[in-house]
Amino acid sequence: MTKKPERTQLRVGRLTKAHGLKGALKLELYTDDPDRRFVPGAVFSLQVPDSSPWHGKSLTLSELRWYNGAPVAFFEGITDRTAAETVVKAILWTDDAGHVEDNAWYDHQLVGLRVVRDGETVGTVTRVDHLPAQDLLIVTSEGREVMVPFVADIVPTVDIDAGTVTVTPPAGLFEDVSESEDSTDS
Repeated sequence: MTKKPERTQLRVGRLTKAHGLKGALKLELYTDDPDRRFVPGAVFSLQVPDSSPWHGKSLTLSELRWYNGAPVAFFEGITDRTAAETVVKAILWTDDAGHVEDNAWYDHQLVGLRVVRDGETVGTVTRVDHLPAQDLLIVTSEGREVMVPFVADIVPTVDIDAGTVTVTPPAGLFEDVSESEDSTDS
């Protein structure tokens, strides 16, 4: 007997409050790709308390609209404000269809990978920080945290299967640069 592969669930949003009278719900997004995740017909598992009437149920998206830059969702079967208010605060989960862009990884795939420079392990990825300009790999190296810009010039290779991230950092990122190397004689 073969074991079925486990499906990966991704947390993609949270319903924050009812919007209007026709069952719409304001949505806090936890995905950077709402145009792909929130399409009509998308099905979301709900994370709600056991006591909720929505426990163990799912929602199917009818439409996603944007009002004043904020996403508002309409779901099948939720047709008025009263019904919408019963599902407020639910966290939306969706199956990961396995579609990932080239050179794109989920944080959970990167955390724990060994960081290798010139064939030597220099640390371990402990988290990923997402900043407006770029993402940072936070690497624990010799008891301290090193912030490594997650750009191709500094992180040319990520090998999930091998459990490694190869880095080519500038001088001083993983080691202290002595003043004699950094200054010129006067």
